[in-house]
Amino acid sequence: MNNKINLDLSKVPKELKLILEIIKIDNHDNPSNKLDDDFDWDLFLQLALHHRLYPVLYLKLLKRDHRWIPSKTIDSLSRYYKKNTFKMLHLCGEMEQLSKLFMEHDIRPLFLKGPVLAKDLYGDISMRTCGDLDILIPIGDLEKANDLLGDLGYKKDEYIQTLLNDWKWRHHHFTYYHPNKGTKIEIHWRLNPAPSKEPTFTELWSRKRESSITSCPIYCMSKEDLFYFLATHGARHGWSRLRWLQDIHELVKLDLDWKTINQLLRKLKVPHIGGQSLILASHLFNTTLNENMFPLIKGYLPTKLAQDAIFYLEKMVNLHTNPVPKDITKYHAIHLFSLMSFQQKFIFLLSMLHPYYTDVETLPLPKKFHFLYYPLRPFLWVWRKARKQALS
Repeated sequence: MNNKINLDLSKVPKELKLILEIIKIDNHDNPSNKLDDDFDWDLFLQLALHHRLYPVLYLKLLKRDHRWIPSKTIDSLSRYYKKNTFKMLHLCGEMEQLSKLFMEHDIRPLFLKGPVLAKDLYGDISMRTCGDLDILIPIGDLEKANDLLGDLGYKKDEYIQTLLNDWKWRHHHFTYYHPNKGTKIEIHWRLNPAPSKEPTFTELWSRKRESSITSCPIYCMSKEDLFYFLATHGARHGWSRLRWLQDIHELVKLDLDWKTINQLLRKLKVPHIGGQSLILASHLFNTTLNENMFPLIKGYLPTKLAQDAIFYLEKMVNLHTNPVPKDITKYHAIHLFSLMSFQQKFIFLLSMLHPYYTDVETLPLPKKFHFLYYPLRPFLWVWRKARKQALS
């Protein structure tokens, strides 16, 4: 299938374009003739690290003549590659321990990313980076999992401030850190925060696959559910790290049931997000598209969303480190809203009427009177705006 969709990459740094060229071209090609005098090798390395592409980039360079690249850049890539390999091996051991522990206590864990995804998509855990372990469990098992992790020495990050149990839908995971191991765990009860529509845990578990990465059974999602998760997760973060898009590129190489994927994404009101991911992967990683994917990429919206995501590649956007610049925060809020279906937009706007924890900070009330925040919310919102303008 010929993809005639063109995206405007004119503002994307040439250093990032070179990284993509090295990753996607054949070994006999040489992109060194595309360099100019002001090429910034420090920025080249920073972008490789920011987008978490350095493992694949380094392995690609090892297979070709890379004498045109400064030796210090190659040495840095080698150092980061080896460090990541050791970290992935450590996470493999931790993943096996947690899977065995949870199963022994009747908690069904689905591992979303991490080493199991690296082995699944790349065939080698060293070829993908991972900062933590993401585990999806039934919401009813959260307290039991919390106690088990506490017994192992994990400390919960109490960053979620909640009011009237809004944590169940405004958020989708709790974070735990192990001070001695330096390991981070995210325990999910949802794949994405509301108002996303997604399969139930029971549905995901019924379609699970078993990974052979460890001697202890490790369970992950079906390939079709995995496409839904990777596409919606990457879109929710603006594809601001190209590692997520490379995952899509590698997943599409597998034998996927595209009829099932089409049906699933339409049921969950996100076919345009699947189309966005495929268009971006095709344009940036030369992902091969076929006629079975056409129902997802056809129409105006998937192409527009793909072009909108290029904004996140024009600079090193980090949505996880505060403070996020105001222009990026504003753009990201608009982009997230554009990803929603009409039904999701309605639910999102309706959720704005639900009290936030900032209402408690504005006007503290005893817990038994928290229901009063519903009628008080519009007045508290105006009060905060007026006070902010007065202070500025």
